[in-house]
Amino acid sequence: MDNSIRHHIINNFQGDDFNTLRKAIDESVKTKEEVNLPGLGVFLEIIWENSTQELKNEMIEIIRKRVKKGLDENI
Repeated sequence: MDNSIRHHIINNFQGDDFNTLRKAIDESVKTKEEVNLPGLGVFLEIIWENSTQELKNEMIEIIRKRVKKGLDENI
C-alpha cells in the first residue's frame, strides 16, 4: 500500500477517541463500499503489527472459516 495513503488514513484518525474509531469501522463494514477498504487495510495492518502470535492465529482462523464459505454470505 502506498505510504501516502497509509499516512493520510492514520493522520485522518489521529486524536479520535474509542467511540469515533468504533463508529468509523462499523460504518465502513456496514456500507460495504470498496472505497473504505484501504482504510480498513491500514487498521488491520496496525492490529497485526501489535498482536501476539495467539491473536494473529485467531484472526487467521476467523478469516479462513469465512473465506471458506465464499461470497454468498454477507459480503
